[in-house]
Amino acid sequence: MKKLKERWGISSNWQVVVIFIVFGITGSTSAKIAGPIVEFLGITQENTSGWIYWPVRILLIFPVYQVLLIIFGWIFGQFQFFWAFEKKMLRRLGFAKFLD
Repeated sequence: MKKLKERWGISSNWQVVVIFIVFGITGSTSAKIAGPIVEFLGITQENTSGWIYWPVRILLIFPVYQVLLIIFGWIFGQFQFFWAFEKKMLRRLGFAKFLD
């Protein structure tokens, strides 16, 4: 736990718990929200091959997850941590020019 707190630059165990809760809620919510969005786009399991449906749904989860991570981080009082986390992730994906 000590190494994780040092790596993330946080001071309390409570912050670690809150961060894990935010990650869990965000992952579950983004997976749940992706279903209706895919259906709204007209892509359903009934009319689309599984080889297309699942990759589209998984690719859709990624941007939904990014937005929800910031929202839930803010709600739980950890906006600064998650904003820094988000910027680091987007820089690694090559989106640095959009962050500065």
